[in-house]
Amino acid sequence: MRHHVKGRNFGRTKDQRTALLRSLARSLVIHERISTTEAKAKELRPIIEKLVTRARTDTVANRRLVSARLGGDDAATVKLFNTIAPRFAERAGGYTRIVKRSKIALDGRKLAYIAFVN
Repeated sequence: MRHHVKGRNFGRTKDQRTALLRSLARSLVIHERISTTEAKAKELRPIIEKLVTRARTDTVANRRLVSARLGGDDAATVKLFNTIAPRFAERAGGYTRIVKRSKIALDGRKLAYIAFVN
């Protein structure tokens, strides 16, 4: 039984999993909508929600923390603080939407889009 076991491991080690989610988060911030598997989208959602909440208050400490979470990508950090976070200044959470696709990958994985809410 999986009592108190949270999160999916995707058959990867911890550092590979961290790199995967960091890369997905960077891609979502840059492109604002990405296609991935449903499981990866569901794991990515809380990470992105916390980053957007942090980016709503523009301080040096928050910029450094978000930059570290995104792997030091300055372009993604700037876009998150300057364009994405101001859109959600009045919104109390729920910044992303997961839309399931009808298409299934060749190996049977369910696909989905994850995007920022307008």
